[in-house]
Amino acid sequence: MKKMEMFNWWSTFFALNSMLLMMTTTKMLLTKKSVIMEWQIMKVYSTEMYFTMLLDWMSMMFMATVLMISAMIMMYSSNYMGTKEYELKRFTNLINLFILSMMLMIISPNMISIMLGWDGLGLVSYCLVIFYSSKKSYNSGMITCLTNRLGDIGLLVSISWMMSYGSWHFMFYSEMYNEAISYMILISCFTKSAQMPFYSWLPEAMSAPTPISALVHSSTLVTAGVYLSIRFINKMSVNYLLLLTMMTTIMSSMCANYEFDLKKIIALSTLSQLGMMMSANFLGMKEMAFMHLLTHATFKSLLFMSAGIMIYYNNNNQDIRNLSLTCKNLPMTSSCFLISTMALCGLPFMTGFYSKDTIVENMSISKMNMISYMMMYMSLGMTMSYSMRVIYYLTMKEMKMSMITKNLKMNKMKMSMILLTVMSVCFGSMLMWMLNLDLKMTTMTKMMKMNPIIMITLGLWMGMESFSFKKYFLNQHMYTLNSKMWNVMKMLSKTQMMMFLLSYLYKNKLNSEWGELYGAMGMSNMMMKLSKMMTMTKNKVLFMSIIMWMITMM
Repeated sequence: MKKMEMFNWWSTFFALNSMLLMMTTTKMLLTKKSVIMEWQIMKVYSTEMYFTMLLDWMSMMFMATVLMISAMIMMYSSNYMGTKEYELKRFTNLINLFILSMMLMIISPNMISIMLGWDGLGLVSYCLVIFYSSKKSYNSGMITCLTNRLGDIGLLVSISWMMSYGSWHFMFYSEMYNEAISYMILISCFTKSAQMPFYSWLPEAMSAPTPISALVHSSTLVTAGVYLSIRFINKMSVNYLLLLTMMTTIMSSMCANYEFDLKKIIALSTLSQLGMMMSANFLGMKEMAFMHLLTHATFKSLLFMSAGIMIYYNNNNQDIRNLSLTCKNLPMTSSCFLISTMALCGLPFMTGFYSKDTIVENMSISKMNMISYMMMYMSLGMTMSYSMRVIYYLTMKEMKMSMITKNLKMNKMKMSMILLTVMSVCFGSMLMWMLNLDLKMTTMTKMMKMNPIIMITLGLWMGMESFSFKKYFLNQHMYTLNSKMWNVMKMLSKTQMMMFLLSYLYKNKLNSEWGELYGAMGMSNMMMKLSKMMTMTKNKVLFMSIIMWMITMM
């Protein structure tokens, strides 16, 4: 009972705050006003450190979306999580800390306060990934934490560099900053949003519980890098960056076509959509990238919630080859899953259609090269292909295994999923009316307009054909390559092996780290050597003095 009350209180609190923020966003959009609040923390000569809050329509709308999804996940977790009191307290405290860190990052135009929220996201995400305390989750959490810490180097370097400008308010001095600072920020954005070559941690983070995956991979952790790049980047040469994001989209879509773990397939689809958002941002479509960020959060959280119920009722089995005919056993969950999948594919008049179709059309008339253009349309077809593949395994293919009946109260879970289903249908249209985007007039040829439909149809055909002609689509070499994320983890393990060999050659000095080598352990070793030397010297002096005394006595 206490567990239910705790989750219900937090869910109500987040939902009320979300509605309040959405009303404030509407007021700000109508009046075209924003609010800046700042508090001086300290002053060192000419450099002043402020805690600054920027409240405009973009930050308020993003916070409203994050809080609404958090409220639905809290409602969902009240039935999904276990009954152990200490685990529930840890779960709620970690989620609240995670949301607080995200809010701190969203409202900050100052690099210092952004760094506080950024580090909070990285540290709390590690605690969330290792929530189940198994060996697999520990390994996944370490990969997640180390990759994100690698990106924090960019933020730390940019903070040091900005001291020469006298302020860390990057939004006010963005035209004056050196372009190298923007690249430092982009390194951090690429690691947090899992863009190539830092994409290997995203599928590994699926070791977390399903409600945490729904929160982390829809609207919070992975979208932090996209949001910061939308806020920060103004003008820079981005052709090769656009190619990297397109390669991320292609790689994730291709790997999803060869993956059999349901949660990893959804994680790879998140990676594909993140690549599309970053590509739109680099082509100058910031508002469209932000709109796709919000719409993606609604249907992706619903996708994870539906997958969580299917996995639970199939004895915690995540392999799609063993999940079959869920439409008969779980009709409502299957309906929600299909609606969210259609929104992901950009089916007309669903949530994803309004942002995705507009991004594709604007990309087609933008100044992008032919390679990026072809990769964008290939990713559209492969998105349809892996979506059709998952739908086939979950709803059409019959298996001999039967679903295990479990006692799970689904009242709150159904309510949260129904609300998110409504958002997955209506939210995109509502945003299109609310934001009143300043869109370009798109003039396209008939063939260019038909290209998305052709690629989606081709992807649908590929998804169906992959079951008939397995020797063409699912041969062993392609499966091995794509199931291992194009061997990125293998390269990382080889790098670790090389570091181990080097440390062995240098007598473990590399393995002892800087802090240990020149810190307490180094001082201790030096004192030991000094004491040994002094002891040896003292013994020699004593021995020589005894000999001299004996000679004089003779």
